[in-house]
Amino acid sequence: MRTVATPRRYTLVAIVLHWLIALGILVLLALGLAMTRGSLPPMDRFAFYQWHKSVGLTVLVLMGLRVLWRLFHTPPPLPEAMPRAERRAAGAAHLALYGLLVAMPLVGWAMVSASPYNIPTVLYGVIPWPHLPVLPELPNKAAVEGVLKLVHSYGAWLLIALLLLHVGAALRHHLVLRDDTLWRMLPLVPRPGSKPEVPSR
Repeated sequence: MRTVATPRRYTLVAIVLHWLIALGILVLLALGLAMTRGSLPPMDRFAFYQWHKSVGLTVLVLMGLRVLWRLFHTPPPLPEAMPRAERRAAGAAHLALYGLLVAMPLVGWAMVSASPYNIPTVLYGVIPWPHLPVLPELPNKAAVEGVLKLVHSYGAWLLIALLLLHVGAALRHHLVLRDDTLWRMLPLVPRPGSKPEVPSR
């Protein structure tokens, strides 16, 4: 019977998707803070909103690809020395992060769809993107939009907290525990104490 070797690091596709999503999240957070906290001229604020929608929907698509890829490709195992409680916490944190990265763009999409202003979404000024069904026809769109806006705002702060936890855990593994956890997701970086290894596809 043929056995499949357990991968030591993530595949190249998973690594590329991970870092594209990470870049998208940073752009979204920067745009979101500028839109809500900064004193922008109205036209600049409108442009920032359009870019925020475009990048947010791009992250949603990338997350869909990431989840599909994960379903058919076994991720590398966690370090053997990691305690069981820490393994469970890591799994829960990753599940929460995945869920939030899917939910946040969906809530934003729903918020735009329920807006009384009915502003169309055109990705990067080129690709028309439809509203979600039902929401544009609601009689109380302003109230629904307000609730969704609140959920989106609190979700953003929760996402920031989870990202800080995620980055902090990765740096702890790399700098304090000195294991392979961070190396598994870094492209073209040699394993500690070994020659460079190119991730598989």
